[in-house]
Formats: sequence, C-alpha cells, structure tokens
Amino acid sequence: MSRLFVSDVHLDAGTPEANEQFLEFLRQHAASAEALYILGDLFEAWVGDDDPDPTKARICAGLRELTASGVGCFVLHGNRDFLIGRDFCRKTGSRLLADPIVTEIDGERVLLTHGDALCTDDHSYQELRSTVRTPEWQRRFLALPLADRELLANQARAGSKDHMARAIPTIMDVNEDAVSTAYRATRVRRIIHGHTHRPGIHETEIEGEPAHRMVLGAWYEQGSYIQYEKGSYELRNLPR
Repeated sequence: MSRLFVSDVHLDAGTPEANEQFLEFLRQHAASAEALYILGDLFEAWVGDDDPDPTKARICAGLRELTASGVGCFVLHGNRDFLIGRDFCRKTGSRLLADPIVTEIDGERVLLTHGDALCTDDHSYQELRSTVRTPEWQRRFLALPLADRELLANQARAGSKDHMARAIPTIMDVNEDAVSTAYRATRVRRIIHGHTHRPGIHETEIEGEPAHRMVLGAWYEQGSYIQYEKGSYELRNLPR
C-alpha cells in the first residue's frame, strides 16, 4: 500500500475549489493508502481547536471519515496552523507529530518537516517563529476571545504578505547549510518538506552518499502530493 504526503493546502472559507479538491483527494487517493502525512499548513489559519468555522468542520469530518476507514493520518504543525491541538486530533482521528521527525519507511530513515525551520536566511521570520512556538505565548493567545484571535491572525497574515512582497526571494527558500546540517544531524538521506511553495526534487551527496530533498507544492492553483509505493517516490500534481 502507498503512503501519501501533502503540505501547504491552505484551506479556509475563501478557497472553495481547494476545499473540494482536498476532500476529493481524501476520497479518491488517500482512502486506498496506508497512511497520509500532512506536513503543515493544512489550513490558512488556525486560531484554536474551539473555532466553530463550518468550512474547517467539513475538512475535519473528511479526515475523520478517512481515519475511521483505517487509514493512518499524521499531522505536523505549519507556520499557519501551529495551534492545532488535542481536540483537533480527537475530532479527526489524526496523530500530531513533532516537527521535525524521523520516520522509517520500508527500512529507510526519512526526515519529515514543514520546512520553515530550514529557511534560516529569513531572520525576522525566525525570530517570530521562536516567540509564537513557546508554550507561554500560546497559552496567552488561546486565552483570548475567539474574535480577538481571529483579528490578530488576520493582521499576521497581512503582515506576512507584506513581508514576502518586500523580501529578497532567495531568503524565502531553504538555506543549503541548514539542509546539510539536517541531513547529518538526523543521519538521513531523504528529506520531505513543504513551506517554500517551490515543488521539486533536489539531489545531492552527503558524505559520499546520494541524498534527496523532496519539496511539496502549495494548493493555491492545483493540488500537490508525493506518493510512495514499492520503494519509489513520485511528486504528483492534481490539476484543477
């Protein structure tokens, strides 16, 4: 059976086509897989597990249908939905994994990560990331009324768009030294991640051995996923 990987689906009420495509992906592709790995940013924003948004509820119901059929679903935090918590896992039947994490796939050690921690040239983002990922910051944020959290999330998204528009394009991609360090520190020869919205397969050598970094695309204009089956990985698109 296959294993599937997605990232940066960025779903919310403003992405009806992507929402339907992802739900169809769950029914038509993931339903016959052994496991689905969501490597962050399933949602455009997630301000807490108590969010009653009906669009997000539909996505959660689709995941629950998938896991109820026996397919494993594993989720990593992204930079947009790092507040996904226990109630989300309870509602969907998913399991939340640490980021990064090394998993073994048919005897091969593979590093799974959202990918934002590899973009070390974006110093202002890394400073923000180190703040909002602390338990203290998250406790304070989640204690706010839902309306206040949504307002702050919208402001953060606007700030992110402005930052991306002004930033030098290269700093939005991974840092090659950070990637090399990740290979060596985790003793893997394959990394799968998203975040950069630059889908592709990058080949290199680490300590004389071939290594592969596989990057998932975003779902803004079409679907993107990696399928592993019988020892082979394939990066695939889903036209819309």
